[in-house]
Amino acid sequence: MNETTRTPSNQATIDRLRFHEFKALDAGFVSLVDIMGDDAAIADAARISYGKGTRSVSDDRTLIRYLMRHRHTTPFEMAEVKLRVKVPMDCWRQWIRHRMASVNEYSTRYSEAIDAMQVTSPGEWRSQSTTNKQGSSGFVTEWPDGVDVASSGSANPGEHLSDAEQLFHELARDTYQERLKFGVAREQARKDLPLSTYTEAIWKIDLHNLMHFLSLRMDSHAQQEIREYATIIGQDIIAPLFPLTWEAFEDYRLKSITLTALDIEAIRRSANGEGMIFDHIENRREQEECITKLRKLGLIS
Repeated sequence: MNETTRTPSNQATIDRLRFHEFKALDAGFVSLVDIMGDDAAIADAARISYGKGTRSVSDDRTLIRYLMRHRHTTPFEMAEVKLRVKVPMDCWRQWIRHRMASVNEYSTRYSEAIDAMQVTSPGEWRSQSTTNKQGSSGFVTEWPDGVDVASSGSANPGEHLSDAEQLFHELARDTYQERLKFGVAREQARKDLPLSTYTEAIWKIDLHNLMHFLSLRMDSHAQQEIREYATIIGQDIIAPLFPLTWEAFEDYRLKSITLTALDIEAIRRSANGEGMIFDHIENRREQEECITKLRKLGLIS
């Protein structure tokens, strides 16, 4: 079987994707710089005793799905992608927590800070979730107590917040530029720049650790901003480059449910028509997670 038939992520796909800037947020992007490996390389790594070209695409698919299903991770480490990203600093803080990658970041000690800050439009200010301390829920629509609405000059809370953001960005940028004019060292002049300031980085990571990143950051519970970047990486870059791996990743990770022993006991009680099917789960949040899973399975309404 020739290489073109065997390798779905062929050179034409790589050439089409390389250096294309997939836009993210208002001023960010993700761009493929380089790639090593493809679906066939992953399958060959798993069956090292076989010579190249001795297995069909369908066999590669079956093997990759087996590897993903049973969490055999090392074959996926044989493929790597190198990305260039432009991302706000607050989002980058979450991103860089994923340590199994090689990173070179734009340095504001050597160069002036990137002249771009993430802007939030009036309708995009999210409310703090009352059930998740690190998440958001809905949007800000009400004025808080103690605010003089008439003097704010804004039609609604979102507009007020966006206007204030613009003034803050302008002050932060002007302060930074003034320090540079005075000859203040770049490493010190940058210290009051807000986390909305964009940074750029080269991020190289193997496919196994990238899929772990995507499984967390494409999840609905992830912050919306980093979820946008993760979705671009997954759907626009990884899916066309590794179609067999992406199919298995969606089936066994992204769209799957992990059942704990407590979940399984709740399902058993539900199937047997027992009452109080959740009373064995002491933690309230874990109980809510179990209820969500059973609803997704159609076992409860």
